[in-house]
Amino acid sequence: MRYGLLADMVVFFHLLYVLFTLGGEILILTGGIFHLRWIRNMKFRLIHLSASCLVAVEALVGMVCPITELEYRLRELAGQVVERDISFLGRLIRRFIFYDFSPLFFILLYVGFASLVILSWFLIPPRRKIGF
Repeated sequence: MRYGLLADMVVFFHLLYVLFTLGGEILILTGGIFHLRWIRNMKFRLIHLSASCLVAVEALVGMVCPITELEYRLRELAGQVVERDISFLGRLIRRFIFYDFSPLFFILLYVGFASLVILSWFLIPPRRKIGF
């Protein structure tokens, strides 16, 4: 398989990760307002909490996202060194998830978002299943 295509698949996975964390929190908050039971699913909530907090911890320690690093490495192997070398789909997704702001902005954004996720854990707590 071509490295450029693999890099596009990785950036697509990255988009799904972003949509899961953002969309998941929107669903949790909306579900809390409308008393939807499924948003209290423990597995969903644990995965969502973990995904959101992982990003915040990466930002706090100054770590580059492993998904981003993998994409960059695959693009390098594909000989894609500038934005114009990337496929249309890859460029489109990257424009949606990557922005040129200061590192402090992203640290505050990610930590603030993780704080909202943690707060919603307590305000709209997940429930364990009763029985097996």
